[in-house]
Amino acid sequence: MTSTSRARIEPGRLRELGPINWVVWQVLSRVAGVPDAHLFSTLGRTRGLFRGWLHFSGKLMPGGRLPRHESELVIIRVAHLRGCEYEMDHHIRLGRRAGVTPEILARLRIGPADPAWTPKHRALLDAVDQLTTTRDIDDAAWAELAEYYDDRELVEIVLLVNQYEGLAATITALRIQRDRL
Repeated sequence: MTSTSRARIEPGRLRELGPINWVVWQVLSRVAGVPDAHLFSTLGRTRGLFRGWLHFSGKLMPGGRLPRHESELVIIRVAHLRGCEYEMDHHIRLGRRAGVTPEILARLRIGPADPAWTPKHRALLDAVDQLTTTRDIDDAAWAELAEYYDDRELVEIVLLVNQYEGLAATITALRIQRDRL
């Protein structure tokens, strides 16, 4: 998405969001540290669907079993691979709170080939890259990932990658504009 693209759906306000989603948007904007989190003021137009999506998304992050730092590694890597600036902006801010330093961020842009990763994080990022680029994880990468994560966490990793890949596609297709700080 180019920075000159216009939003295909304008962010909603009280009338378009309804009172519940308006309050949710206000709270989530504050948490994100922005006056208007465009993602939420756009998706909030779908009313009940937005709340269902938010519940699902929140169960993965921040409510998932993966440590927050690892969830942010996954999300930022997906955002980078998909070229989703909105997702990158948002999760660089959130990732900072979870220990994603500028050095780690630079390594995330390189990917699993960076030699500074721990074997666990390399396995995680390799799985993210494979799932994002091929829609599958090969047996060798899966076996490596399974050395570090239990069955529930493995399912969660696959769901988390696909949630944020789908979100990146939604942001891109709707031309949701980057938030202003």
